[in-house]
Amino acid sequence: MALQTSVWRPRGTRASRLPRGVQRRRCLGPVDNFYEWKKTPTGKQPYAIAPADRRLMALAGLWENWRSSAGEWVRSFAIIATTPNELCAELHSRMPVVLGPEPWPAWLGEAPADARQLKAVLAPYPSEEMTCWPVNIRVGNVKNNDPSLIEPISAQ
Repeated sequence: MALQTSVWRPRGTRASRLPRGVQRRRCLGPVDNFYEWKKTPTGKQPYAIAPADRRLMALAGLWENWRSSAGEWVRSFAIIATTPNELCAELHSRMPVVLGPEPWPAWLGEAPADARQLKAVLAPYPSEEMTCWPVNIRVGNVKNNDPSLIEPISAQ
């Protein structure tokens, strides 16, 4: 089975009607940080964004299984994006939906929640509970995968 990821930004979704995937196939993606790129006069500078206390965070996501044109089953995962908080707005026009532990049972379908309650959790995470720092442009190449990628550097 192959794995595919993407970002989904629910623009103008009415609270009374959410797409079927949001109604049934919700998931969480645990991460310690995510990256956004800020445009600068000399190009783009990547930033790592994480909780201020550096704990793990959970990104709201949707999953799906489907068959490719080659007949292979693909499990895909989309991270849901929302309007950025004040911290992320300095870097990008969107940010992933970060969920604190309280809504996890409802988001995962373990507790009852209607469409209005689910849409309410698709809000920007409080900027005062997050931090960001510039990182090396090496994060832009998927071949690079080592701990130095999240180490702070001087902004360029």
